[in-house]
Parts: sequence; structure tokens; C-alpha cells
Amino acid sequence: MQNMHGHDRAGTHGDTCRMRLASWNWGGRPHAGTVSADGRELTPLAVSEPERGALSLVRTLAYGDALPPPAGPRLPLEAVTLRAPLPRPRRNLFCVGRNYRSHAAELSTTVFRDAVAGADDWPIVFTKLPETVVGPHDDVRLPGRAVSEQIDYESELAVVIGRRGRDIPRSRAMDHVCGYTVINDVSARDVQVRHQQWHLGKSFDTFCPMGPWIVTADELDGRGLRVRGWVNAELRQDGNTRDLIFDIPTLIETCSRGITLYPGDVIATGTPSGVGMGFSPPRWLKPGDVVRVEIDGIGAIKNRFVQ
Repeated sequence: MQNMHGHDRAGTHGDTCRMRLASWNWGGRPHAGTVSADGRELTPLAVSEPERGALSLVRTLAYGDALPPPAGPRLPLEAVTLRAPLPRPRRNLFCVGRNYRSHAAELSTTVFRDAVAGADDWPIVFTKLPETVVGPHDDVRLPGRAVSEQIDYESELAVVIGRRGRDIPRSRAMDHVCGYTVINDVSARDVQVRHQQWHLGKSFDTFCPMGPWIVTADELDGRGLRVRGWVNAELRQDGNTRDLIFDIPTLIETCSRGITLYPGDVIATGTPSGVGMGFSPPRWLKPGDVVRVEIDGIGAIKNRFVQ
């Protein structure tokens, strides 16, 4: 394997990256480490910047280096508070709109029908600010009604980049993936329409719950994963990544055109049909609603929406 500066290092991506990487708080301090295969225990590792969470581990693997040694005994999952695996991404998250065929059909009946019409040649890409990211069980703060009255959910598979690259060809794109995590791309639809672009409506603080951890690419194939989302106890979204219009290699190729991707960058791959905007009348989130997003092979995040 080559490190992100292009120099060969001992070991391979497959030798070092088969695991789950997590971030959590315990004993009043942040920690980062690995998760047992059954998801019940966590092992803290001696990372230099635990407040940065699993980002330091992703970067370590980018160099082909071994992970740091354990920094303490294993902990039961219920004894810790999980944080987002990447508590503060180094820069904006790359996000893809209208990337499931079912969701594209759903959007054709909404105010976004003109924005997504004829967009089959290239992915629609927008960004969310790093401050949107919160943990897998944290509250999501609804803005005041004067700001937005149309808050929506989007259940998504997110790709975590594990190797630096620019102008990455589709044929080599998967060499640059460290793993996958779950996000909810929370959206203020009226703000999107008001400003005729998506950045502001996607970027309110807490609008990107993430977790519960990163599952590495040699443990999980991003193709053929079931993606589901519930509002309270009602299943609203039930899709499969086989339905992606633009697959993961194409998204990496697109986002890296003239732009360097770094270890720890995140690409959210889009959402299936069943978002609140797609109902007639629309079904916006309100205070007290709980949204659960689950992806096969990774796990689930569950967040309460509060005023």
C-alpha cells in the first residue's frame, strides 16, 4: 500500500483495516478505538488526539501503519456514550442528491422537480458544514419556526475516504475507501427553496447525526445494503444501495475531479424514497419525533428532534 504522500509502507489496507472504528466518551473524557465483532465491547486505543475520535485511526491506516496499542481494558457498550466516529470532520461533507431511482421519482412530484430534471448525466453534489455532525444518539435541534417549518429526514450510507487522491479513476476508486457509516442528512426544505441552493438548508447545527461507528471496507461491501428509516415507530424508508443511480466508484471519481480527497473525508451517497417531502400532504418533523436509521452490516442511529 502507498501512504497518502505516495510512498510505500509496510502492510496493506486489507491487513490493517478489517475492523470497526468508534469514538466515545467515558469517565468524563473522549476516547477512540475499536469495536468487537458482536458490537458489545469497545477497546480504547492510545491515540494522540482522542478528541478527534476515529479520524486519527483512519489517518493511521492511510499510512499503512498498525493501529496504536490498547489504552485500557475493554468496555461494555452500555457503559459509554457513543460520539460520531468523526466528531468534527476536517472540512465539509460531500453529499449527493437524488441518487436512488425511487427517490428521483418521488422528487418529480415536489417543488424540486425542475432542479433534478435531466440530471442523469452527472451526480448532484452539495455540502454540509462540519458543525452539522452529532453522535448516533444525540438530540437534533430544530430551528425556530421563523427560520424553517419544513424539517425532513434522509437515511443514508456514507463513505469514509481512507487514502488521499485527486482525479481518482472509477477503476481505482475503491482503493481509496476506508469504510462506511450511517448518517441522517437532515434538511430544511423551505430554506432550500428560499435560497435556490441546498447548502444553507442542509447545514444547520446538529443536522447530520452519524454513527454508530465506521465499518471498514474489507469487512463490508457497500453494494446491496438495505437502508431503512423510521419516524417514531413507522417505517418510512426501505431501500437498497443496488438502486443507486451513480454507484460509489462513480461518486468518488466525480468528487475527486480536480479536488484532493483526504483520509477522513465523507461522501454521503443519497437517500431512498419515503422522505417527508414525498408524502401528500408532506409530513415534516416536529418536536419530540424520533428518527431511526439502520443499514445492514453497520448498525443504527436514533435521534430525538427537540425545539
